[in-house]
Amino acid sequence: MQLQAWVMWGIDLFSGLFLVFFWLLIIAVIYMYVADKLQTKQAIRHNYPVIGRFRYLFEKQGEFFRQYFFAQDREELPFNRAERSWVYRAAKDVDRTISFGSTQPLDKQGSILFLNSAFPVNDNKAHTPIKITVGEACSTPYTTDKICHISAMSFGALSRPAVTALSHGAAKAGCWLNTGEGGLSPYHLKGGCDLVFQIGTAKYGVRDDQGKLDHQKLQHIAAHEQVKMFEIKLSQGAKPGKGGILPAVKVTDEIAKIRGIPAGQDSISPNGHPELENVADILDMVHQVRQTTGKPCGIKAVIGDIEWVKDLCDEVLNRGMHSAPDFFTLDSADGGTGAAPQALMDNVGLPLRESLPKLVNLLVEKGLKQRIKIIATGKMIMPSYVAWALATGADFIASARGNMFALGCIQSLQCNKDTCPTGITTHNTRLQRGLNPKDKSARVASYNHYLHHDLAMIAKSCGVTDARLLTRIHAHIVVSSGVSISLDQHYKHMMP
Repeated sequence: MQLQAWVMWGIDLFSGLFLVFFWLLIIAVIYMYVADKLQTKQAIRHNYPVIGRFRYLFEKQGEFFRQYFFAQDREELPFNRAERSWVYRAAKDVDRTISFGSTQPLDKQGSILFLNSAFPVNDNKAHTPIKITVGEACSTPYTTDKICHISAMSFGALSRPAVTALSHGAAKAGCWLNTGEGGLSPYHLKGGCDLVFQIGTAKYGVRDDQGKLDHQKLQHIAAHEQVKMFEIKLSQGAKPGKGGILPAVKVTDEIAKIRGIPAGQDSISPNGHPELENVADILDMVHQVRQTTGKPCGIKAVIGDIEWVKDLCDEVLNRGMHSAPDFFTLDSADGGTGAAPQALMDNVGLPLRESLPKLVNLLVEKGLKQRIKIIATGKMIMPSYVAWALATGADFIASARGNMFALGCIQSLQCNKDTCPTGITTHNTRLQRGLNPKDKSARVASYNHYLHHDLAMIAKSCGVTDARLLTRIHAHIVVSSGVSISLDQHYKHMMP
C-alpha cells in the first residue's frame, strides 16, 4: 500500500510538472511569436515567427556538427560558408577573426597568394586615398576615391525596401549604386547616394513607344544630380546573349510605370540592342548618351570572343581618344542574376579570372588603359578578390551579391519565384515587412567599410600605402605543379 501511494504521488507530481511545462511552453511560443513579428532586424524571424529561429540554431550548431551533417566551409556554391560568414560578420560589425588555421587550401591550382613585405606600411601612417576621375573630358566628370561599389540590381528584381536600404547604405559608405536595367525609381534616389544609370537592351526608363532611346527622357534622368554616370549594358555574365527576365508576378503597376511596359506581363528584354550591329554603332551610342547628358558613359559586357573588343579599340584609335567609352564594366561568367536559362548561366562566357587579364593586356597594348577605366564585377565579395582585381589591372570593383548578403540574403535561390524569405527579391508585402531599410542600410555601409578596411590591410602587408598601388608583382598564383608564380609572369601568355 505504501509503494502504491508513492507511485500515485509520483504520477500526480509528473502530471503537474507536465502541465506547468506545457503552459510555460505555450506562453513562450506566444511571446516569441509576438517578439518576432514586432522586431524588424531579422527578416526570417519576422516573416516566419518562431520557426524562423531554428535557422539561427542550425547555423550555430553547424559550427560543431558540420563535419558529420553539414557541408564544409569551402564546399557550397555559388558562395561557400566561409565567404558568406565573413560578409555577415562585416555587415554586423562583429569580430571577423578566425582561429586554428585556414580552411583555404593554399596549394590548390588557381589560388592567389599575396607577397607580404618585410617592411609593411605602419597602420598609424596617414595617407591620402588615391582619387580616380572617370570621363575627364565630359562637362560633368565623376571623381571618387572609393574602390568598392554596388553593382547593378534593378527595382523589380529587388524589392522596394531592399533598394531603399541599398541607397541609404551606399550614401553612408560613400560609394555608388548602379540602378540596373529597370530604370530610375524613387527608392534609388531616396538615400541620396551617387548613382550609375544603366541602359539595358530594353532601355527601360529612357525608351519611347517603339522601344528606342528617348533623348528627352535621357536628359530628364541626367538632370538628377545624384546620377553621375551612364552604363550601356551589352551583355551580362549570368546570361550573355539573353536580355533581362522579370517574371509577370513581379511586374507590379509601379514597376510597369517606371519601366514603361504593361503590368502583369513578363518583362523580357531583347538579347541585344537592335540598333547595334558593329563596334562603330557602340561608339556612336556612347557618343549620343555622353553628348545628351554631359556625363561619363561606358559599356558593360561579359567577354567570350575578345575579337570585338580588339575591333572596338582599333575603331577608337581611328576616331580619336575622345570617342572611347569612359569605362568598361567587365562582368564574369559566374555573375549572378534573378532569373536566367541554366544553359547560359552554366556554360557561356569567360570567368573574370581569365577575361580581366585579357582585357587589361589588350587595353595596355592599344594604349587605352588610362583612357578607359575598368570596373570588375562578378563574385567580388571578399577583400582578397578585390585585391586580386586591382593587382591585375582593374580600377574599381562592383559587387551585387555581397551587398545582398549584407541585406540578409541567405542564398535560398528563390530570386526568380517572388518567394524570397528575407524580403529582398520579392514584392510580397508580407515578406517585405521583415526587411527594415534603416537597419539594413547600416549593415550595407558596415560591409563596404570593412571591405575597404581589410583591402587596405592586404595592401599594407604588401608594403604599399594604397590598394590601388597593388600590381601583378605583389601576388602569386598557384599553377598545376602546386607551386606559385607571379601574376605578371602567369598573365604574359594572355597578351594579344
